[in-house]
Amino acid sequence: MLTQFKTLTDLMIPFQDPQTAIDHFTAIRWPEGAVCPYCDCAKAYTLSRKNKFRCSDCARNFSVTVGTIFEDTKLPLRVWFGAIWLITNHPKGIASTTLARDLGITQKSAWFVLHRLRHAARTRSFNKPLTGIVEVDETYVGGKAINRHKRRSGAGGGPKDKTPVIGAVERDGEIVAKVLSVANKKTMHEFVNETVAKDAVMLATDGHPVYQRLEGYQNHEIVNHQQGEYKRGEAHTNSIESVWALLKRQIVGTHHWVSEKHLQKYVQEMTWRLNRRSMSPADRMNDLFECVAGALPYKVLIS
Repeated sequence: MLTQFKTLTDLMIPFQDPQTAIDHFTAIRWPEGAVCPYCDCAKAYTLSRKNKFRCSDCARNFSVTVGTIFEDTKLPLRVWFGAIWLITNHPKGIASTTLARDLGITQKSAWFVLHRLRHAARTRSFNKPLTGIVEVDETYVGGKAINRHKRRSGAGGGPKDKTPVIGAVERDGEIVAKVLSVANKKTMHEFVNETVAKDAVMLATDGHPVYQRLEGYQNHEIVNHQQGEYKRGEAHTNSIESVWALLKRQIVGTHHWVSEKHLQKYVQEMTWRLNRRSMSPADRMNDLFECVAGALPYKVLIS
């Protein structure tokens, strides 16, 4: 496992030999020996061809990257290690153009690498509702009306022209965020009810009419921003609004533009990093290595 390193140089020096990176990933994925990715059989033997195995049950050949985000990659694993370090340790992520320049690969390859890593960092099924002091808020992602063509900016822009994202943050705890097809009572209430426990210590929201109609929460505090109220005791939405500020700085400052189709992937990348903000660089990388199962072919990504 990756242990002590603080910089990208510290990471890359031990893996100058491509085989070292393969051996390292093999030790992480198969600590007790090779397991067939096709039938999960733990009985496999090594072939004469380097880094190739054959399952003694289904008789299929495979390598350590089969069934992971690294499947069919033409890039050395040490290049992937560098990409993982960069995406997990930069608070606002990294653009594909920057990654291409830093790692000496094409922008198209860098874009695909980053999306495979976002696929690994995607949020799994969320089955543990937040129970502490929880803040819930929504934001809207899209271009500014002033930058639009006159035909589109005549109505003044606004939320109806943007993509809604709703999120919840537990103080000193986890962050959950989701892109919504439309921000209405049904979709927003579903998110809150699935994410926040009814017996949470406190549910803090702003004065949005949808939140005012939430039912069943023992301690729901509403701060009315329209009346100049932003904090009342422990009730405020400053934490979740800080998350939105980081998301928009990531989109505007790093990526400049994100399509609605892929927005959820970028939201999950951000929340994945934030939920591991207290980890060391090595621990964050190791945590991502635990999530690499599941191939993502290019045709599936662009479909």
